Amino acid sequence: MTNLQVVLREYPQGLPEPGHFELKKGERPVPADGELLSRTLYISLDPYVRGVISGKHLYADRVGLGDVIVGRTVAQVVESHHPDFKAGDLIACDNGWQEYKVSDGSGARKLAADIQPLSLHLGILGMPGLTAYAGMTFLAKPQPGETVVVSAASGPVGSMVGQIAKIHGCRAVGIAGSDAKCAFVTDSLGFDACINYKKGNLVEALKNVCPEKFNVYFDNVAGDTLDAVMSNLAIGARIVLCGMITQYNVSGTPPPGPNLARIVGARASMLGLVVYDYYDRWDEFAGTAEAWFKAGKLRFKEDVVEGLDNAADGFCRLMRGENFGKAIVKLADPE
Repeated sequence: MTNLQVVLREYPQGLPEPGHFELKKGERPVPADGELLSRTLYISLDPYVRGVISGKHLYADRVGLGDVIVGRTVAQVVESHHPDFKAGDLIACDNGWQEYKVSDGSGARKLAADIQPLSLHLGILGMPGLTAYAGMTFLAKPQPGETVVVSAASGPVGSMVGQIAKIHGCRAVGIAGSDAKCAFVTDSLGFDACINYKKGNLVEALKNVCPEKFNVYFDNVAGDTLDAVMSNLAIGARIVLCGMITQYNVSGTPPPGPNLARIVGARASMLGLVVYDYYDRWDEFAGTAEAWFKAGKLRFKEDVVEGLDNAADGFCRLMRGENFGKAIVKLADPE
């Protein structure tokens, strides 16, 4: 009747380390009337959690010392006193980094068992997938024949962005941090090209790969990459600002930004993307993305660690950019 949890032991200054987290045992909670108890099967490790820990996230309260680390999860209902859920149901929910959680069902979504692995509901069919879908469908609005560039292209959002670009008849160009990641992006995901930003001059590499410039840039990192990209914008280009991982581990004043005069010169649009604004489109996204997946139009890669005791290490690897694919913690198989 215990509940294994990962809690915050110490606030990180800069990059988080496993020692900032602590594994502890609590009591397994008991659901009351109108509540359900679920057992966590998979945990999503995401960069936004760093912002929640530091108190910089705009839409979530800061994690306190001793509190369970937040996170989106796939879980199975163990016991239910809720009219909409029964024992055995598979759900996407917000259990965080722990084995069990009681909830009133708010924010929980039932999942079909025919999508495998179930962890896809935390990646291309989950919040990262919705992020890419919303940014491309409602903000970037790519047109056939246009060129779409995306940073962190081997990650769950970036990989989905490029594949959506191809579905829309666009040329997809990725930016990633290793030759292996670039090879995966082109060979497995079907991008037209991918640039290893750690090799050579990114500005020159972009000009070589996109001699006619590009129309959409989907930004997941900000910093120097965003600055380099803005030197090669086509007239009427759209920039979708999604993630700023280069700033998540920075204490104090953020680093200097890019030269926004280039936005003016290209008559470009820079659009901020917050996925929560599109939660009312989740059913639309899920139906579309699942159809794409079943038709073989979406591929994926996961970086899976086993066991809650390895969650902190997996998260720290993610924040150092050492993951390859969607970062996931596997706790158990469904019963």
